Amino acid sequence: MQFSAEKAVISPLIHKKNPVKKRGLSIQTTNVLLGLILPIALLLIWEIAGAMGKLNPILLPRPSEIWRELVSLTASGELAKHLGISAWRALLGFLIGGGLGLAAGLWVGFSYKTERLLDPSLQMLRTLPHLAIAPLFILWFGFGETSKILLIAKGSFFPLYVNTFLGIRSVDNKLFDVGRVLQFSKWQMVSKLIIPASLPNIFLGIRLSVGIAWLGLVVAEMMGSSSGVGYLINDARSFSLTTVVFVGIIVFAVVGKLSDSLVKLLESRLLRWQDSYRGDKGS
Repeated sequence: MQFSAEKAVISPLIHKKNPVKKRGLSIQTTNVLLGLILPIALLLIWEIAGAMGKLNPILLPRPSEIWRELVSLTASGELAKHLGISAWRALLGFLIGGGLGLAAGLWVGFSYKTERLLDPSLQMLRTLPHLAIAPLFILWFGFGETSKILLIAKGSFFPLYVNTFLGIRSVDNKLFDVGRVLQFSKWQMVSKLIIPASLPNIFLGIRLSVGIAWLGLVVAEMMGSSSGVGYLINDARSFSLTTVVFVGIIVFAVVGKLSDSLVKLLESRLLRWQDSYRGDKGS
């Protein structure tokens, strides 16, 4: 009898989970569909305008022609080869620049004296554009991989540095009072209070650094390279192969979006405790 009573209590709880899961899936599906409405509408208008002869096929080819070029480059293996090289450069540059930016942000964030010493110079360097630095990097390091990776690293450094620094400095002072009451050591104060409270800003810095890494990659590969998606775009531009240029742009956009979504997924998993405003679902 006791077993039957427990089963009667547990069974409704089990059945209640399924509607929640279904509701979660329906919300995700709705979000995906809402995000696709605008791109699909623009592609349809673009295709129809091109078919009616309203667009110059050399300057703005139809989406169907761009798709055929994408399929052709994928089938030949040329696109995969260039994308693999570009992805490796972006990843390595991000790991170097982002890692140093995270370390510098932590160092400056925890030390007022270090802030006074380093932050003014770093903020000045942050304003230097990629196109101004690229020729100098080429003169210093040549056209090889070193100049490209360092250019990507330079761009990836500052978003993580700034957001890590701001994340640490925006920690509520009340948390320190709680730590003192609980008699936390300095390491416990850092690992259990300051770093967790700074994670939203740090993840924002990671997302920005990933985006800047792809921007730096484009500049690096178009300034001087014999491989990579940026080279593919630059080479196609020289021969007025607009469809190939669009393929390269689409590849950068898709891979950049996927990398950003990956970081966003990791952020949502690690920051489940965060209770923040997500917008009015009714509007």
